[in-house]
Amino acid sequence: MKAILKQLKSELEKFETTYESIETLFIGGGTPSTINANLYKPFFDLIKPYLQENAEITTEANPNSATLLWLEGMKALGVNRISFGVQSFHNEKLKMLGRNHNSNIAIQAIENAHKIGFKNISLDLIYGTAIDNKTLLTNDLKTAFSLPINHLSAYSLTLEEGTNFFNKPQVQNDDETLAYWFAKEIQKRGLPQYEISNFGIYQSKHNLGYWKYKDYLGIGSGAVGFLKDQRFYTQNDIETFIKNPQDIKIEKLSQEAIISEKVLLGLRSIVGFSQTLLTQHQLNNAMALVDEKKLTFKDRYFFNTNYFLSDEIALYILEH
Repeated sequence: MKAILKQLKSELEKFETTYESIETLFIGGGTPSTINANLYKPFFDLIKPYLQENAEITTEANPNSATLLWLEGMKALGVNRISFGVQSFHNEKLKMLGRNHNSNIAIQAIENAHKIGFKNISLDLIYGTAIDNKTLLTNDLKTAFSLPINHLSAYSLTLEEGTNFFNKPQVQNDDETLAYWFAKEIQKRGLPQYEISNFGIYQSKHNLGYWKYKDYLGIGSGAVGFLKDQRFYTQNDIETFIKNPQDIKIEKLSQEAIISEKVLLGLRSIVGFSQTLLTQHQLNNAMALVDEKKLTFKDRYFFNTNYFLSDEIALYILEH
């Protein structure tokens, strides 16, 4: 936490951050709920003057470590939105995913957050495991929607190198019809989809900030920051980060890379992208997709109607 403070100080200077210029803060990328709420106080003391008056302040939390005391402590610091890593309310599936909470613990944590006054509550669900079927996922949604949430994230199980599941392809069910069905079911229950994995009556301003290609600070081991045309990477190894939190690798992005990212991020979300980003050839490609009703075009912006096809659509538009 001391290393994080040290890095935060230098990042605020590097980004030439002025008072009340930070719109959102997101504490995540792991399990913030395993750290005592009191240990966040110096961080909040330092960053508070830079936060806008109504800044969205989100923390992620694991149901098993987000105790009532921890939730109260974070709320007292100014956190006003919470995202629970539930993954499922099916106990067998939770065991398979290696989670150390059960359905009851998850329900209790969400109800506790609501009871102490959190109005913006989100939860994550995972689909695409080998035991998933429509009955199991429908039951997950029934439980989720019986709780006081206004946002839900739905992630397909991906087998990433270095994770426990990478050498166990049998744990995955990558049936894309299930993904389409699941997204439709969430929307049917009243949460509109505003990004490939996110649904909400309340749309996370922090998420939208990334898709609108805004600048952001990345604080902590393994964090990423972005400013104008540069991306900043902190040390992934936590011991190395603690020794020198200001040791940051810089990647300079080409204009072509920036355009590609803006198009792809726009296609993955309700943000869309401006026609001004495209060459004449790319514009012709995009207009052909409008004619085929794969994209919509309004006020010089292109919008995607099927987020699950965003990668393929981006490749087609951007081909030379």
